[in-house]
Amino acid sequence: MTLATILIGNTAQAVPIPLRGIVEGFYGTPWTFEDRADIIDFCRQNNLNSYIYAPKDDPYHREQWRKPYPADKLAEMKNLVAVAKKNNVRFIFAVSPGLDLNYKGDKGEEDFRLMIKKLDAMYEIGVRDFAIFFDDIKDKNGKEQAIFLNRVQKNLRGRYKDVAPLIMVPTEYFYFDMVKGDKLKPYTKDLAENLDPRIVVLYTGRGVVCDGITDKELAEVNKIFGREVGIWWNYPVNDYKLTPDGNRNVKLALGAIEKLPTAKMTAIFFNPMGQVQLSKLSIATGAIYANNPATYDDSKAWDKVLNEQFGSLAPYMKIFAEHSRHMENSWAKVGAPDAIEFETTASNLLYDFGKKSFVDFAPLERKINEMDRAADILLKRLPQKYLAECKPQLEQFKRIANADRVAIECLKAGQLDPKLEILREEITANEKQAILSEAAARKFIDDVIKMFDDQNQSKRKKKK
Repeated sequence: MTLATILIGNTAQAVPIPLRGIVEGFYGTPWTFEDRADIIDFCRQNNLNSYIYAPKDDPYHREQWRKPYPADKLAEMKNLVAVAKKNNVRFIFAVSPGLDLNYKGDKGEEDFRLMIKKLDAMYEIGVRDFAIFFDDIKDKNGKEQAIFLNRVQKNLRGRYKDVAPLIMVPTEYFYFDMVKGDKLKPYTKDLAENLDPRIVVLYTGRGVVCDGITDKELAEVNKIFGREVGIWWNYPVNDYKLTPDGNRNVKLALGAIEKLPTAKMTAIFFNPMGQVQLSKLSIATGAIYANNPATYDDSKAWDKVLNEQFGSLAPYMKIFAEHSRHMENSWAKVGAPDAIEFETTASNLLYDFGKKSFVDFAPLERKINEMDRAADILLKRLPQKYLAECKPQLEQFKRIANADRVAIECLKAGQLDPKLEILREEITANEKQAILSEAAARKFIDDVIKMFDDQNQSKRKKKK
């Protein structure tokens, strides 16, 4: 059974989201030609019909958008467009001019001319779908952006009858940035009132990275823009999960797509990680969702994709992935919690410790052994294309399992072994390149050390 014909029960026909695919829109090292060709083929295999070219750190896309692509880059792009056409995937070329775009006067006319020249060059190599993004900039002139976009759309579609409606991302691209209290902010109000109704608007939900979108929330944004908006979904992208010294991509987002609307929408684009192969785990579940939101079950989809992508290694990959799916920082929260069963088992054990005459360590020990075995097997048997993207995380996973085992021994002995603190220091040092299970297996180490430290501090106070 193909994704396009998934059934509700045994009767109702699937209703795919019209535009569904991937937006290469992350910060950091852009994908290679080979990566993109591979992901476009992956789109075909999973009935995703669109790929947006929008790497933030391609200078000709954003910082130096006025400059034409050099001949070699243009030739590479032409080949990629051909790959997309062969796979029946829409290649959507995006430009992000908002850092320094001029709207008025001679400079405004020159910038409009340069934009059209840029898009014309892409049309010549076979592109028929275009996007202009205004995200992550300071300038907030909604009316001028709308006028510029309307003018670009009119120019292109007036001269080229086979060009699709333009796609755009606003500067206020998440709901809590569009409103203040119960009123629209001036930028969003001006943009919505002036934007050509045929232009497709993408937004990211309540926040830049948020824990789901409800049907009601989608309807509210549809009402603001007077059209069915599309979703730019920031999962499994991991470019915002930074270490203190600014390293990106240190935690892998390996969970299922979840908590998205079942209501009708015009588009859904998943923003991937820099790790192209491991992004496929989450995005394949997103493909199941996008092909029939009404029947989507994230847990079943995740198990299905794990089995399809990893075969006999799926049980071990699932153990690893369970510890690396939740993404959170001060402004972002998305993905199922990491290792819920481990966290619950560990919390219950620590709660019982000291309160009961008998504490059963076996359930948590089994989980730690499963972690250790999964890390060993994956490090030995995982195909190189995956291992190249997750070896530091798997090695860190094994370190955490080893430290968890020592933590258990400390509890059994009733005293802290200095070895546990040494192991934690090693884990902390390696968090510059690999983070996982912060609220579960990694936290257990800290919790055990803190428990013994608190006990020792209490004893010292009593002696005084």
